[in-house]
Amino acid sequence: MRRHRTRFATALLAVPLMLSLGSPLPAQAPAGAPPQPAEAMPVAAPAATTTAPSPGSNQTESSEVARQLAEPARGPRDLSPWSMFLAADAFVKGVMIGLVFASLVTWTIFLAKCLQLAAARRRLRAALATIAEARTLLEAQALLSTGRTVLSVLLAAALQEMKLSGDAGSDEGIKERAASRFTEITRTEARAMRQGMSVLGTIGATAPFVGLFGTVWGIMNSFIGISKAQTTNLAVVAPGIAEALLATAIGLVAAIPAVIFYNFFSRATKDYLDLANRCSGAAGRLLSRDIERRRAPLLSRAAE
Repeated sequence: MRRHRTRFATALLAVPLMLSLGSPLPAQAPAGAPPQPAEAMPVAAPAATTTAPSPGSNQTESSEVARQLAEPARGPRDLSPWSMFLAADAFVKGVMIGLVFASLVTWTIFLAKCLQLAAARRRLRAALATIAEARTLLEAQALLSTGRTVLSVLLAAALQEMKLSGDAGSDEGIKERAASRFTEITRTEARAMRQGMSVLGTIGATAPFVGLFGTVWGIMNSFIGISKAQTTNLAVVAPGIAEALLATAIGLVAAIPAVIFYNFFSRATKDYLDLANRCSGAAGRLLSRDIERRRAPLLSRAAE
C-alpha cells in the first residue's frame, strides 16, 4: 500500500513538468505492472520561413560567384614591360612607340656627333700644326693640299680676296673684307657642327610631357574599366595603372639622355669653334704678311 502511494505522488509531480515541455502525458500503467522504458520525446523542428528568390537576383548572384571563383584560378598577371606594352590601350601604345623612336634618334645623333666632332677637332689641330712654320698663304695652302678643313677654306678665301682687290685696294680694306669672309665661314662651320642639337633639345623638352599625356590617357581608361567591372580589387586596378605609368617611364628614358647629350655637345661645339677662331687668326696673320710683302716693292719704287 505504501508503494502504491509513492508511485502516485511521483506521477503527480511529473504532470506539471511534462505539460511545460509540451509532451503528452504517458499512459498510466496499471497497478502491479512492471515499469516500461521511457521513450525518447520527439523535438519539433522549426517551420521553414524561406521566400523564393527572384530570377534576376539569382542570375546576378550566380555570375558574381562564378567571377569570384574564376579570379583566383587565373593567378597573378605578368607585369613585365613587354606584357604591359601589349596589354596597353592602342593610343598609349602609339605614344610608347613614338618615345622609343625618339630615344633611338637621340642615341643615333649622339654617336654621329661624337664621331663628327672628334674627327673635325683632330683634323683642325693637325692643320694648325702643319702651317705653323708657313710664311705665305700659298705656302700654307700647298701644305694643306690633302684634306678639306675649315682652315683650308679660310686660306682660300684670303687668297681670293687679295686677287679680287688687286694692287689698288688698301691694306685695311683688304683685311676688313677678309675678316668679313672669315666670320661667315666660321658661322657656317658652327651651324654645321650644331646640326642635330635642336632635335636633342626638342626631345629633352617634350618627351616627359608626351609620356605624361600617355599616362593620363591610360589612367582614364583604367578608371573607366574599373567602373564597368564594379570592383575595387587591387589585382584588377593595379595592372591598368602600371601600364599607364610605363609611358611616363619611357618618356623619361628618352628625355634624360637627350638633355645630357645636348649639354655635352654644347660644350664640345664651343671648344671646336675656339679652334676655328684660332684658324681664322692664323689665316689673318698670313694675309697681313702677304700684303706687306706686296706693298714693299711699291714703297721702294715710290721712294726712288
